[in-house]
Amino acid sequence: MNDPASLTFERERGRLMALAYRMLGERAAAEDVVQNAWLKWSAADRTEIRTPAAWLTTVTTRLAIDTLKSARHAREIYVGVWLPEPVLDDPERGPDTPEEILARTETVELALLWAMERLSPDERAAFILREAFDMDYPDIAETLEKSEAACRQLVARAKKRVNEKSPRFNAPATEVTDLLTRFMQAVVAGNKTEVLSLLAPGALAFSDGGGKARAALRPLVGADDIANVFLSIVARNAALQKPRWVNANGKPALASLQGRESDILVTLAPDGEGRIAWIYMMRNPDKLAAAQPA
Repeated sequence: MNDPASLTFERERGRLMALAYRMLGERAAAEDVVQNAWLKWSAADRTEIRTPAAWLTTVTTRLAIDTLKSARHAREIYVGVWLPEPVLDDPERGPDTPEEILARTETVELALLWAMERLSPDERAAFILREAFDMDYPDIAETLEKSEAACRQLVARAKKRVNEKSPRFNAPATEVTDLLTRFMQAVVAGNKTEVLSLLAPGALAFSDGGGKARAALRPLVGADDIANVFLSIVARNAALQKPRWVNANGKPALASLQGRESDILVTLAPDGEGRIAWIYMMRNPDKLAAAQPA
């Protein structure tokens, strides 16, 4: 892959993957979109393309919108709650390659990915291009084949919906680690009073089993429901009493990953008052297997 077209595409691949993953919340689907973008790029008359990066961004965005529209039906009939697939890196593995560092830097945190599930495909694309990639409105309008005014409205609506009843995004990793450590210690100890003290009254917990592992079929609402379910899960699953730390989308998470049906990954997002607003619990073995570093 030493020809100029391949080299140009490879320079953009990490950014295109970040864009596609933010749009779709699934690494394999994002890889398919980027591969299709490569096929279009390799077949294009590149003498007519003035700015390859912009052309590839437009193609990738449109492919991702089409893929997301198709995926919506599958997510509607999914068994239980559909959660975005985490991207993991193991802090015990040692230094990352430059490509891995780039990928982690460009990876959006899970709480924001889940919040973006509220958006239409066009809203999601406009929001990501503006907020994550700092694209100007004229360029967003050209990419989405809409007017600038329409794109401004898409972004404004998206911001409102993403921030509505959402946890605090971009919380420091130290805060996530502290809350998650205290929460799991209290759960393992069976200390319901302490568990309840760490949860915001309107806390939400989402678990994704995909019909392949035991998980709640609806979001858990409220501190009491969440406490009861976590206490029950840990009481039944001894492996959860000795989880290991990983990074999930750049944020600390606790995981028991042994290639078994009992595998689990847990992370959280705080509220603005030092309590837990959202808990993310991945149980789907397919997603956990796909999420782990090669």
